[in-house]
Amino acid sequence: MRIIKLGFALLFVSLIAFIWYHSPILNLITGYSAKNMSSSVFVANRSLEYTNTRDNGLQLVNLADDEIDKGNSWATATVFGVMKRKAVYREGLGSVLINDDYDPEKSYLKPNRFRENRQLPYPYGVLPQKDTIFPEVDYKALEKVVEDAFDKEGEDVKKTRAVLVLYKDQIIAEKYGDDITQDSKILGWSMAKSILNGMYGVLHKEGKIALDDPAPIKEWQNDKRKNITYRNLLQMSSGLEWKEDYSTISDVTSMLFLETDMSKSQIKKELLYEPGEKWLYSSGTTNLLSGLIKKQFKTHQEYLDFPYKNLIDKIGMNSMLLEADLNGNYVNSSYAWATPRDWAKFGLLYLHNGNWNGEQILDPSWIDFTVKPVPDSKGIYGGHFWLNAGRSMRDVPGDMFYANGFQQQNIFIIPSEDLVIVRFGLTDVWLNFNDMIAGIIGATNKTIKKEITSIEN
Repeated sequence: MRIIKLGFALLFVSLIAFIWYHSPILNLITGYSAKNMSSSVFVANRSLEYTNTRDNGLQLVNLADDEIDKGNSWATATVFGVMKRKAVYREGLGSVLINDDYDPEKSYLKPNRFRENRQLPYPYGVLPQKDTIFPEVDYKALEKVVEDAFDKEGEDVKKTRAVLVLYKDQIIAEKYGDDITQDSKILGWSMAKSILNGMYGVLHKEGKIALDDPAPIKEWQNDKRKNITYRNLLQMSSGLEWKEDYSTISDVTSMLFLETDMSKSQIKKELLYEPGEKWLYSSGTTNLLSGLIKKQFKTHQEYLDFPYKNLIDKIGMNSMLLEADLNGNYVNSSYAWATPRDWAKFGLLYLHNGNWNGEQILDPSWIDFTVKPVPDSKGIYGGHFWLNAGRSMRDVPGDMFYANGFQQQNIFIIPSEDLVIVRFGLTDVWLNFNDMIAGIIGATNKTIKKEITSIEN
């Protein structure tokens, strides 16, 4: 009996030691699982069971046990019964991880929406798009390219959920999988960074910011950080320290899963390089920029309304929801939801140099800034958009630029081909979209290819 008791005691001590040693990573796992579960259920209207097997099916995250309380609009997650985290859904602001100081009875502001049911065909209104057949498009070849973007029966590698192709403002191909439909809201992850680009583009057009103005941050005024400009921040070349590592407790995971005010995470960092000298991808920079937008307004309500009134609802992205942190800052690094068709509208705005059906929402000069490669980025990054200027996709035009998010959510914008391509998935491995995009381009140039063949013969 004494041996059995000793065995149980050793087992208990070992369990405590295991939990203590692994508590940071367990905190990350339960934080991710609870937040994503809450958003999936209350923002995207998915079930707990579906989310567990799909959206929360990542390695380690799938160790979490989740519970949902639909009456109180929250989700909880634990691992082995410990490290419990809770995420609460707030109308208009999405889901957020809470802490011990959270008061569920405290009121909060939510954004007003400015939806207009314009009686125009998609993409400029709520009516179905006009039936249009383009003679230069090889629809059979296009269908095959899109089909190949999805896993075949028995496969589970690409994990593609949606592909949408717009050519000359018309949907010419659209396919969904994984129980996703055209009305499903999908998390764009870091595509939200490009939404922030649009928000700053509006401020720039209104003359409220200039790219080379120093960032108005009081904590920086007594050292070299005072020289960091909006341009440096938007190009992620501020020179500030930051670690973007999602596999451990790093700067980015601490911000997303532990911080109350995510706009301050990057502010506290030291300067490692001269501003403009070094490109360093940083979600903290994006959330810092999101917080700085508040300085443009007298009230928090104006801040909350701004992206919807001046950008999102302006172009009919009516399904979009930007999620906020506990302090009411939009988490533009990571948390924006919308349907694939609405994400495609955002791509069209940039395809047309900031013009939306005759209204200039962003200056063409802002698009020029957006697609200009950042020094030291080797042509892969611009102003909160990714670029193909360095021809990382060798068979795709160099003028392509794109929004990109975790698990390879993408909006590819190709001005020279009049194309916007949207792709969503739950991809665990890196996929090179060179062949898919090149195939779509080839399928939309049937007439041109015939003419070239005729001339060569």
